[in-house]
Amino acid sequence: MKNDEPTVGRRTVLRTAVFLGVAAASGLLSMKGESGTGTPAPGPGGSGAPAGPGAPPAAGAPGLRARALPEKSYRLRPMTAGAPARPAVVKPAVRTRPILELPAGTSASGGMVLTFDDGPDPRYTPAILDTLARYGVRAMFFVCGEMATENRDLLRRMVDEGHVIGNHTWTHPLIPQLSRPALASEIGRTSEVVQQAVGEAPLWFRAPYGAWNRAAFEIGAEWGMEPLAWTVDTLDWKEPGTPTIISRVLDGAAPGVIVLSHDAGGNRSQSVQAISSYLPRLLAQGHRMTLPVLPPR
Repeated sequence: MKNDEPTVGRRTVLRTAVFLGVAAASGLLSMKGESGTGTPAPGPGGSGAPAGPGAPPAAGAPGLRARALPEKSYRLRPMTAGAPARPAVVKPAVRTRPILELPAGTSASGGMVLTFDDGPDPRYTPAILDTLARYGVRAMFFVCGEMATENRDLLRRMVDEGHVIGNHTWTHPLIPQLSRPALASEIGRTSEVVQQAVGEAPLWFRAPYGAWNRAAFEIGAEWGMEPLAWTVDTLDWKEPGTPTIISRVLDGAAPGVIVLSHDAGGNRSQSVQAISSYLPRLLAQGHRMTLPVLPPR
């Protein structure tokens, strides 16, 4: 009998382990089969009722049927599922020179375009916007990214008041001196800042100093922009005096011209004073201020 005691003890331990294992598994296993929707699995007769207590397990199935786990296919879906797709950029043809005159359809009836480069600058841009608003005129602002990122409220005001924002690179570099990757960054970062601020990227691009090269045309087109130059240069960046700026605009006024001025990049108080004088005179002479229309793509 003494030799049997260890054997009996081992059997007791094994039986206890089996019992505990079954009890632990009961949280994941059920004596009743369940479908993924919670409907009881059909019994062996094919009916919707569960198998009776004495019914044998289904063929090929263990006596304890596994409970169906929740469907996890959502993990395979992209995080952006259901989000609106970003509209594709319609790329214009790559040009070999910038647009120097207004495209057909915008120069009729004395149409002119007023453009301002290098801003926005909180010291001068608001006053120029005030003058434009006073006479109900819209203009174009070719902004530099380093200025735009610090003055996004002015970008939003431009768009709210009907003006057009163009891309003038990030730091106003001399483009021919840049590598292609550096130029791509200058242009791309500026377009991204404008898009973040107003909801859409610029559709027009202007090279600083008017220094274009093939890379500028190609990268601008990749971002969906047309290159726009000018025909009347006020040279206001030299601060020649308010009367000189006024006379240059009035002397160059004609249907289809594009006037270049600046609202940043230095002391632009003369530019602010000049537009308050020449704009009403242009309108009184019958000139119409307009905006360019994108060529067909």
